[in-house]
Amino acid sequence: MATTVIGSGVTIEGEITADEAVIVAGTIRGKLTVDGPVTIEAGAVVEADVGASSLSVGGTLTGNVTAADRVDLLTGGRLVGDVKAARLTIADGAVFKGNVDMDV
Repeated sequence: MATTVIGSGVTIEGEITADEAVIVAGTIRGKLTVDGPVTIEAGAVVEADVGASSLSVGGTLTGNVTAADRVDLLTGGRLVGDVKAARLTIADGAVFKGNVDMDV
């Protein structure tokens, strides 16, 4: 599976759809729908609803999340929004504000 990288100097506004892994190092505002995994790196800002097979958050995500498998909130990561996923992990030093629905 290929990987799409949204670089640290890039800002995208609108609806993004991908059928491969996505790594976000920049800024996204809108909606992100991915068939594969999504990684939000430290320093990245996502203000969007995210749908993915799995999600790792090391940066800042404001929006609701739906993941087929799991959501990992990494150290230094910040997630404000509701999460619907089979599994959720929150590392020490991560910030989460929202509701969790694990009935997937």
